[in-house]
Amino acid sequence: MTGPLDKKALRIEMRVLRRRLLEEQPDAAERAARRLPLSRFARFSIVGAYCAVGSELDPGPVLNAILNFDPGRVKAALPVAVDRDSPLQFRQWRPREDTLIVDAFGIPCPADTSPELLPNLMITPLLAFDRQGGRLGQGAGHYDRTLKTLRRQRPVFVLGLAYSGQELPAVPMLEHDQRLDAIVTETEYIEVAREGR
Repeated sequence: MTGPLDKKALRIEMRVLRRRLLEEQPDAAERAARRLPLSRFARFSIVGAYCAVGSELDPGPVLNAILNFDPGRVKAALPVAVDRDSPLQFRQWRPREDTLIVDAFGIPCPADTSPELLPNLMITPLLAFDRQGGRLGQGAGHYDRTLKTLRRQRPVFVLGLAYSGQELPAVPMLEHDQRLDAIVTETEYIEVAREGR
């Protein structure tokens, strides 16, 4: 089992790499959207996305591809952080209509008046991934807590959005870490094999 210090050092290394990848591939998000097998996503009705911070890949092109595949049927939602230790909440977001405010961490989010939704498809940012669904996040545990909570309430498919250069042979995973169901990069779509799927 990998310790917290190993993950801390890996995060520092992967943040540097991700910034470089952003500079080298400014069109990576659009290219990733073109890799999606959109018919695989027709079963989902509520898509949770995120507002990209720093060098995170912009989920906009992927989200738009999913929303436009069957216009009017699928709803989008964005996360809201209420404090450091709680799972993220998700509120409905109409990309062309709704003005965003900021949450407890200064990240853009829908207003309090937007309905709360439970996504059954989640697009998540990450620092590193592997082909077994391992995901290295920023370290605060927001997505792990959130995915664990969501998965108790309904089935949810978790799609990691990344540069292909963020792939590792194996991401260090602890017992509480939540795995991805698929990853899309600018070069390919990877669906993680799971028993019973």
